[in-house]
Amino acid sequence: MERPTEPIRANAADPPVTVLADDLIWSMRLVALLRSLGVPARTAASLAAFDRAVPSGGSVIVDLTARAYDGIEAIGLAASRGANVLCLAQHDDVATRRAALEAGAARVVPYRTMYERGPETLRRWLGGPKTGRLAVGGQATHTPT
Repeated sequence: MERPTEPIRANAADPPVTVLADDLIWSMRLVALLRSLGVPARTAASLAAFDRAVPSGGSVIVDLTARAYDGIEAIGLAASRGANVLCLAQHDDVATRRAALEAGAARVVPYRTMYERGPETLRRWLGGPKTGRLAVGGQATHTPT
């Protein structure tokens, strides 16, 4: 994972980014990466905990390969509150990636992208609009939240 060079100047009034992941390693990795960028973060490992943690207009990261919760349901819940949603998915799971964008995810990135270019990916996501753009099968798709 690349090391961040400059922290993001998060507004002190912004709520922490909520990371929904039932995989302890990815959860810890994402929280550490966000914090290394100067962004406060917290975790949730279940849909109930996520429901309690997601503020209106906040930012969330959802791991879509979880077994403890329905990732698409989590995206819908967060998007209904105006959250900026970033998802992690398998690079070859086009159906899940499309469903995530349709449910309200701003972006869906493969695990490898987050592993290799995490700081850059998070900077773009946190600074970007709350709409999704993703190349799926060679064709760009766009889903507003």
